[in-house]
Amino acid sequence: MNHRVVRLKDVQRMTGLSRSTIYAQIAKGNFPKQIKLTGARSVGWHESAVIQWIESRQQT
Repeated sequence: MNHRVVRLKDVQRMTGLSRSTIYAQIAKGNFPKQIKLTGARSVGWHESAVIQWIESRQQT
């Protein structure tokens, strides 16, 4: 299992989505939630969760 954490720019590259679209999809419950990192405003995503989301989109 991959435990790598990716930041927003990487998630945008992986998905092709904009920042606002990613956060809108999170709010709707349609995208993996971000995790808090060490800084007060630092967040990231589990790479495996983003990959799983991408794969689930390809199946529909």
